[in-house]
Amino acid sequence: MATLGPEPRPLSQLVSAPTQANLGALGSHRNLPLNRALERALEEAADSGFLNLSTRKLKEFPRTASNYDLTDTVEADLSKNRLTDIPPEVVHLVSLETLNLYHNCIKSIPDTIISLQSLTSLNISRNQLSVLPACVCGLPLRVLNASNNKLNSLPERISQLTNLMELDVSCNEVTTLPCHIGRLKGLRELNVRRNLLCVLPEDLAELPLVKFDFSCNKVSTIPVCYRKMTQLQSLQLDNNPLQSPPAQICIKGKVHIFKYLTMEACRSDKMADTLYLPVTDRLNIDQHKKLDSDSGVGSDNGDKRLSATEPSDEDSLSLNVPMSNITEEDGLSKDDSCEHISTLNSNFDLQKSEIRLCVPTFQNEAQSPVLSPVFSSPPFGLKPRSVFLRSHKNVDSVDPQFTMRRKMEQLREELELMEQLRESIESRLKVPLPEDLGSSLMDGVVLCHLANHIRPRSVASIHVPSPAVPKLSMAKCRRNVENFLDACKKMGVPEEKLCLPHHILEEKGLVKVSVTVQALLDETSTKPNLFT
Repeated sequence: MATLGPEPRPLSQLVSAPTQANLGALGSHRNLPLNRALERALEEAADSGFLNLSTRKLKEFPRTASNYDLTDTVEADLSKNRLTDIPPEVVHLVSLETLNLYHNCIKSIPDTIISLQSLTSLNISRNQLSVLPACVCGLPLRVLNASNNKLNSLPERISQLTNLMELDVSCNEVTTLPCHIGRLKGLRELNVRRNLLCVLPEDLAELPLVKFDFSCNKVSTIPVCYRKMTQLQSLQLDNNPLQSPPAQICIKGKVHIFKYLTMEACRSDKMADTLYLPVTDRLNIDQHKKLDSDSGVGSDNGDKRLSATEPSDEDSLSLNVPMSNITEEDGLSKDDSCEHISTLNSNFDLQKSEIRLCVPTFQNEAQSPVLSPVFSSPPFGLKPRSVFLRSHKNVDSVDPQFTMRRKMEQLREELELMEQLRESIESRLKVPLPEDLGSSLMDGVVLCHLANHIRPRSVASIHVPSPAVPKLSMAKCRRNVENFLDACKKMGVPEEKLCLPHHILEEKGLVKVSVTVQALLDETSTKPNLFT
């Protein structure tokens, strides 16, 4: 029986029909760009001169960039991508002034970067650079940021960056700064934080630095010449084993540090003058100075002037006999007095331990002055300047072998105390201490654990380093040390056996620290029932 209507189509035809209908639409989508946002960034760069390709997971420069005119690009931001090299397309942007390659995987900088002769700012931080090539020093850079890499040195040609104002090489493995870094006369900011520096170059004192950060290094001494940094406003030096200036000076700030450096410079200059000027020259200078000056005897206010110019203990070696006016008034010529002083100089023996100065005495008013080794009564009721009999120990009279033997014995005793301190801590805490005992105790963590081991909870809180912050700040170290000393007091350690905080923080008083720890162990061993 026949039926009206269209014949039913097979199932295969029903499925294939819509599929074929969509083929045209799929073909039209294939003609569209895969990343419209990337194309839009390239279009904007061609119009504005600013290329922003940050945070796009790029492993290479976009190939479609050749379709756009980027020759006038002055600023390029390729940060937070996955680039392993600086793209050659970027090197061809000769008008580029700022290049940001922060947070990529770049391992090397090509020599062709020298073609960017308009580049003034380069950020290559947080990459995998192990070497900063010398070709970078041929660029007219004002800002160079190479922090958070694997650099172990800086190129010697860095002094060619005469326009450089900011240099950041923090968080690397740099052990020494280049010898000619002092030639960067335009440098204002220098950041060498978290490296392996042990010595700061003195050339930096000649730079007009405004900000200087060398924290988290191994610097023990700040050069005295750094006091000349008059333009310095920010100085960061925490987490360094500084000994000069000491820790208690550094924590007070820049003003106190510069004051300390100035005092050290004055002290060193004074010592240099004293050491390199011969003794005989000093004697002659003092004598001529005293002979040419007025002694004040016979004047109205002579008592005041004589007492004000009374010699100190440091002048005990000088043969300054102020009797020029006395000899002239009593008929003794000035030439005779000079001859007498020269005779004293010729007979002066530096091996004697006591020096007696010959001064004039008057037996009566009618007689002429007679030189006597002892001054019995001062004339005119005045107090003369150089009539005191002083004893002075000469350095040559000390046996050098005896002094050396004393020093060796003292050194041996200190070493024994150090070993005793190490054994006491290691036996209690059951942990080995590093070879540098002072640095291991400087933050106070080990000592606080020792106090808690002897008497639980004697130190309520201990500041300890963490993987993120491997070194404690100076303030936290001081709190640990103070908590340890407070615990020692509570456990009965006598006040005279307690060391001071700077003995631990500066690693200069380990002998006193050993005495404190031994007193703590002795005190707690005699009272075991109190802490059980």
